[in-house]
Amino acid sequence: MTALTAEELLDWLETTSTGWRDLATHTPGILAFPCDVLDTHTVAGLLHHITVVELRYAQRIHGLTESTYDEVSVESVAGIYAAHDQAMKLYREAIADHATAWETPLEFTTRSAGTLLASRRTIFVHALMHSIRHYAQLATLVRQHGVKPGWSMDYLFMRATRP
Repeated sequence: MTALTAEELLDWLETTSTGWRDLATHTPGILAFPCDVLDTHTVAGLLHHITVVELRYAQRIHGLTESTYDEVSVESVAGIYAAHDQAMKLYREAIADHATAWETPLEFTTRSAGTLLASRRTIFVHALMHSIRHYAQLATLVRQHGVKPGWSMDYLFMRATRP
């Protein structure tokens, strides 16, 4: 049994990200809600962090120069999610390319943990789960401010049906 494919994990993240992009677009006031996760200060700051990390890890997997945080706009939902869209394109290209050496370790430097060595597979799973974890934090935060996201973010609802 294959527990979860890379494509399924990407689809879950894409569904979750689309929900957040839509919510932020239609309820822009949430972007200014205070947020204490990683000193991001606002929901916009955490959305920016999520998408920049997605992009930087996707670039690492491809051996590309990593974007800086300042190169990704935090000023608009479109700017924030442009990084996400670019990252998803790179991830899908890596999955489709049978020459991608998923088990080859890469050395890279993170803002929080310094220099690390990890396989492309580990980096890929970490990057996508990093986003999912932060989106769960955001769900709690916006609910505390009276905004209820209108979709279920649990993986179960990606495949479950009613009898």
